[in-house]
Amino acid sequence: MKITWFGHAAFKLEDARGFSVITDPYTPEGVGYPPIRETADAVIISSDDDSAHCRADLIAGNPAVLNALEVAQSGGAGQAAGLTVHAIEAAEWDHHPEHAVPGQNGMYRFEMDGLKIAHMGDVGNPLTEAQMGFFADTDVLLALAGGYLTIELPDLMELIHKVRPKLVIPMHFRTLTYRPRNTMWIESFLAHFRDDAVDFACAHSVQIGPQDIPAETRVLVLDYMR
Repeated sequence: MKITWFGHAAFKLEDARGFSVITDPYTPEGVGYPPIRETADAVIISSDDDSAHCRADLIAGNPAVLNALEVAQSGGAGQAAGLTVHAIEAAEWDHHPEHAVPGQNGMYRFEMDGLKIAHMGDVGNPLTEAQMGFFADTDVLLALAGGYLTIELPDLMELIHKVRPKLVIPMHFRTLTYRPRNTMWIESFLAHFRDDAVDFACAHSVQIGPQDIPAETRVLVLDYMR
């Protein structure tokens, strides 16, 4: 599987057949990252009311679009272009500066190339037992690693220590392009791990197969697409 990080919470995952999924596409002007110019067979959004996570309309190629929040609210499972997606409801940060009432969104997971992939959506609060259980048996966790505006790092680490995802790929942290006040640089997240448990891809795309999934939790830091 090829995994590409565009920036923020947006990834493209492409399996060995060439089937591809883009997660949580953003509005470029809002987050500072370049427009996403790649196509996909399916796009998953964590909600339909947050321009940093829901811009499926900006993805070319007429992809099938699945709203994870709607999936979570209507039984917990849905399909997009033949891909089965499971979701659970979550809420934004209670003190979000742009929303008087925290918006709802969906955290979601799916399987590609034999790997169980989970995306944390835009959750902003400590996870319940049910929400943590949703991430059990995860091979690749796309994790909100910047703190401010999303889940706090101690609460994220509680999830990681409890469910022990095999590979954690950080997202939604402060970069030279995305610089909200109080959002943390990646070093704040990495400080919770041993140095020998962290790898740097030094690229925005990596190839990962079942043979690359470690026995114990490791972190893989990607660069964002320039």
